[in-house]
Amino acid sequence: MPVHTSQGSQDSRATPGRGVGLGLALLSAVAFGGSGVAAKPLIEAGLDPLHVVWLRVAGAALVMLPLAVRHRALVRRRPALLAGFGLLGVAGVQACYFAAISRIPVGVALLVEYLAPALVLGWVRFVQRRPVTRAAALGVVLAAGGLACVVEIWSGLGFDVVGLLLALGAACCQVGYFVLSDQGSDAGDEAPDPLGVIAYGLLVGTLVLTVVARPWTMHWSVLGGSADMNGTSVPAALLLGWIVLVATVVAYVTGVLSVRRLSPQVAGVVACLEAVIATVLAWVLLGEHLSAPQIAGGAVVLLGAFIAQSSAPAKPSQEPVARGTNDAERELSARGTAV
Repeated sequence: MPVHTSQGSQDSRATPGRGVGLGLALLSAVAFGGSGVAAKPLIEAGLDPLHVVWLRVAGAALVMLPLAVRHRALVRRRPALLAGFGLLGVAGVQACYFAAISRIPVGVALLVEYLAPALVLGWVRFVQRRPVTRAAALGVVLAAGGLACVVEIWSGLGFDVVGLLLALGAACCQVGYFVLSDQGSDAGDEAPDPLGVIAYGLLVGTLVLTVVARPWTMHWSVLGGSADMNGTSVPAALLLGWIVLVATVVAYVTGVLSVRRLSPQVAGVVACLEAVIATVLAWVLLGEHLSAPQIAGGAVVLLGAFIAQSSAPAKPSQEPVARGTNDAERELSARGTAV
């Protein structure tokens, strides 16, 4: 997700760097979008969803440990931010999303998670009591209507209700992530370094998940075997390596680097491709086919998320105006939920 940059730094970005930035942003969306496709076979092979989350977060935390050491001053300066980000932005989102995909299709879970922009705007409007633009409100309505098509509400919720609630929980945790990521955004050069916050968020998430998931009860033998991916046998260790190195570490790092070369708005638009990529990968690799109304509903969800994120006030106002989730995504690179 987009990191916060000052207006001056955005204006000074060189045009050649935009091509590199777009490539990195696309790579980040692909990496995030592939997490559910790699995790679901492990869950079906016998690993508990919480154990898969623990393996993902703990592995990524170990890889990014040098960055945590480098930014150790954050522990003293921003302890509440690090704790909140680890609890919600890492542990909460990942646990709810992975538990959801164990019960409902990957694409549906991620699209439900894309209600987060609507929930963020609700927080801004009704909790912070700040006005939102009509375009942002329209985006919320479109996202909610598209979601109704995705879950086929006219059929009485054909999907597992618990799975849908877990996906919604991932969206709620993303709201906490967005709100926390806005803390210190007006501090300029004193703002917390996004890479440091991510590294410590992973460490905090690992500690929390260790207590909740109890990895010592895990069926470790599953990792030495293979998992079924729509009829194809894939080494479980290979899937875990993808989840840790690609779907977490590479996804976060490329996301941060892409935003340093792009504006938050452009990077946010590219990030919307995560849901499309996840749905297509689940269709091709897992055989999770969606109906025509679900595909149309997913497109509407993404359109609503795009409008909510990119809408801007028509003219300056003395009172801050909520413009979607971009203003709440200033410090950290972001997907999804969903997880």
